[in-house]
Amino acid sequence: MARTKEFDPDSALRAAMDLFWRKGYEATSMQDLVDGLGIGRGSIYATFGSKHELYLRALDRYAEQSDVRALDRLSRSGPALPVVREFVRAFLADALTDGRGCLVTNTAVECPRDRPLARLVEVSWDGLETAFASALTRARNQSELAEDKDPRAIARFLVTFLQGLRVLAKVPNERRMRDAVDQALTLLD
Repeated sequence: MARTKEFDPDSALRAAMDLFWRKGYEATSMQDLVDGLGIGRGSIYATFGSKHELYLRALDRYAEQSDVRALDRLSRSGPALPVVREFVRAFLADALTDGRGCLVTNTAVECPRDRPLARLVEVSWDGLETAFASALTRARNQSELAEDKDPRAIARFLVTFLQGLRVLAKVPNERRMRDAVDQALTLLD
């Protein structure tokens, strides 16, 4: 007879995501996961598989949640360019105040050669790029963005730029980062 789980797998996954987000993949040991999730090692393996599989699931959950939030923010009706500007400025504010950074960016920096993780990172960045490109296309169609501006190229730049901001935020220099955002936003003029 199979035993019933004495814990909520969804809550455990959220706890694992937070632990990986704070400590990183390599620095998080199985004992850290046992202690942080409050469940036994065997239950972790039985429910999530290896530490790597748990990290994949945690990263996927994080990316899914952040991608939905980005899409919601960038697809608001009305003028599109102010929404893009607001998104970039809010991203900066978050980067300056949340010392954990972005789990997707952290993963790209910490585990660049891990193919399954790199795929999830790319999917997340592709989603953000598509959301930006859609907003910028809407802006161009609404005559907010000049006709000679390429929404996809600007979207790619913004995704790359924002990931760089997250890396810079690890040793923050607010003036440098604010000046960089101001310059990046001139692309939209």
